[in-house]
Amino acid sequence: MISRVLQAIADVAKNNPDRLALTDGAACDITYAALSEEIQNLAKALGEQKPAAVGLLMDNTPAWVVSDLAAVHAEIPCVPLPLFFSPQQIAHLIATAGIELIFTDQPEPLRAMLTAIGTDLVAETQINIAQRQIFLLQLPAAPAGLIPSGVAKVTFTSGTTGDPKGVCLTQQIIESVAVSLQQACAAEADDRHLCALPLATLLENIGGVYVPLLAGASCVLPGLAAVGLKGSSGLDPAAFLRALIGFEIKTCILIPQMLLALVSAVHASGQRPERLRYIAVGGAPVSLQQLEQAKALGLPVFEGYGLSEAGSVVAVNAPGAVQAGSVGKPLSHVQLKFSGDGEILVKGALFSAYLGQSGSAPGEGYYATGDIGHLDKDGFLHITGRKKHIFITAFGRNVSPEWVERELTIQPGIAQAVVFGESRAFNVAILTPRDGADKSHVQQFVNAANAQLPDYARVSRWLLSDVPFSVTNGLLTGTGRPRREAIMKVYGERINSIYGE
Repeated sequence: MISRVLQAIADVAKNNPDRLALTDGAACDITYAALSEEIQNLAKALGEQKPAAVGLLMDNTPAWVVSDLAAVHAEIPCVPLPLFFSPQQIAHLIATAGIELIFTDQPEPLRAMLTAIGTDLVAETQINIAQRQIFLLQLPAAPAGLIPSGVAKVTFTSGTTGDPKGVCLTQQIIESVAVSLQQACAAEADDRHLCALPLATLLENIGGVYVPLLAGASCVLPGLAAVGLKGSSGLDPAAFLRALIGFEIKTCILIPQMLLALVSAVHASGQRPERLRYIAVGGAPVSLQQLEQAKALGLPVFEGYGLSEAGSVVAVNAPGAVQAGSVGKPLSHVQLKFSGDGEILVKGALFSAYLGQSGSAPGEGYYATGDIGHLDKDGFLHITGRKKHIFITAFGRNVSPEWVERELTIQPGIAQAVVFGESRAFNVAILTPRDGADKSHVQQFVNAANAQLPDYARVSRWLLSDVPFSVTNGLLTGTGRPRREAIMKVYGERINSIYGE
């Protein structure tokens, strides 16, 4: 199959060779003609070496994109390695995917990581990719057939417990999502997209690289530090705002915490990125209050929804098709239906299998997402919670904690909320106040939220979190969802003491 992304790059390279494709915003500008040539040259080298799979452990730079697309061209499976994974998780990725070659711009920590997990280094070479010195670390030969035939990319999701799960995707599936997303967000040639999420995130890989390149647009890749990201979850709002303004960005993809930081930075500075036309927000639920605050500041925010098993995006709000409180209309290739309990079932552009799990392929049918939701009369999708998170109270009432948490975090003084109540007579919440909120008024905020809920879903008691939930302290996933089991381990005794009273 001919890659539509590679064909689009070749077409622009032929008709508009000097158009900017990739830039780091400083010294490295890659035109479409140069990009096409770099991809072909690197793909040829990969084809000669023929590794079973390549891993990418690099910062957000043009070199990451060239390496990824060269693997597509050479038809060698590519496995992005998240920078925030632990050595044990990286070891799991290498072993289960059979990675034989790793591209990295961070050789020292990677060498230390490989030593820590007992992985031998067969050879090491250096190569210039997109004006950046990249190290190629060759690993021992892997057993044949670990990645199913036809799979172009394995994206690993951290999940909530245990080893990361490898989602296998073909290039055809990936690009069908990219084409639908390009249509939905009206991507155009004069867009400048800022890659603000790690490129190992499937959503940024597809929405932030493939979509702009399909449109003949430019990807701005200055590195994660330049956009204010520190480690796995730290963000400097002022630096992020400077990047959006300084690089004249028109589109970007954010998770809710980044949107909150952007709203705070715009409000504090009085400066707004004037060229922004489309901010996609996903990965976790966004409160209506956040959306309203962003809209009041003139920020063009569009909430969406997806999952790796469906190629990253299922539905998204779009220019001219926005419904506040929804995650937008399903993309053009998507079919939806709902089970009797409201679980969203999705068809179209589904994954091939979970890596190393025989019999996990979804086949030609619908995939059960685990999310509860519904379509309204206008065709917009609404998410109301996670099926596995629903708890049953002592009175036999089903409660989706996300529903209650959304009502709580809409309140002006509550930044985070996690609700528990399985088999209990009443519900308890752990709350993080917003910066500047008067903690003495928390009960007023809880009362206001309870007024919007039926009695069985209301929060009767609450306690304040010791610190905000974050990826760093292990209480949030990488996309901003609460790790409920981990939170219960930290606060379980205090919650039980409340019930004991």
